[in-house]
Amino acid sequence: MPRPPPLTLEELKNDYRIKAGVIRSRLKEFERLHQAGDDEIFKELCFCILAANSSAEMGMKSLAAIEDILLEADLPALQNRLSRGFRYWRVRPSYIVHTRDYLRREYGFKLRELLQSFPDPDGRRAFFAGNKEIKGIGWKESSHFLRNIGYRGYAILDKHIRNCLCELGVIRKSRKPLSPDRYRRIERAMRDFSDRIGIGMDELDLLLWSRKTGKILK
Repeated sequence: MPRPPPLTLEELKNDYRIKAGVIRSRLKEFERLHQAGDDEIFKELCFCILAANSSAEMGMKSLAAIEDILLEADLPALQNRLSRGFRYWRVRPSYIVHTRDYLRREYGFKLRELLQSFPDPDGRRAFFAGNKEIKGIGWKESSHFLRNIGYRGYAILDKHIRNCLCELGVIRKSRKPLSPDRYRRIERAMRDFSDRIGIGMDELDLLLWSRKTGKILK
């Protein structure tokens, strides 16, 4: 099966005109979650743990399977729920339990207060991405989590976004950024590109993702 032609800037702008309303509506949903309580913020963190190296849809389905017991259940109970047809059912619940216990022990589970304590966006993300006590979360997942709870300006550099950026000539290669410095370099390139074409980076992220997946999800 032949590959589709590379994405052009004209196609991207046309697509944006069609999808801008839906994209902005989705970002407004994320902003509302920014005002949610600590339990809801933790659920979003768990969604990102569950979606890592999988898909947003699988993350949502996995979260739905354990959402009602997420805050109190022990590891066997979470594993039992996810053993019924979900990927990574052994390890992902262990990440959730470890992270939940750490946040309770060290921060009293006051997640909104914790998030607001960081003086800059990069420090906020680095806390989640580089903290060994928060399991299953790297730079992409931390960016995803923060975007989904209403923080702006983070690039979620999954393979779909990187492939689009490569097609558009924003980056030379689509390989996965394996270091914080490389992640930041690609993010800066994406931000500069979004400034040049007049589409905000958060909107651009959802736009590019929708072109590869056909959907505008979280």
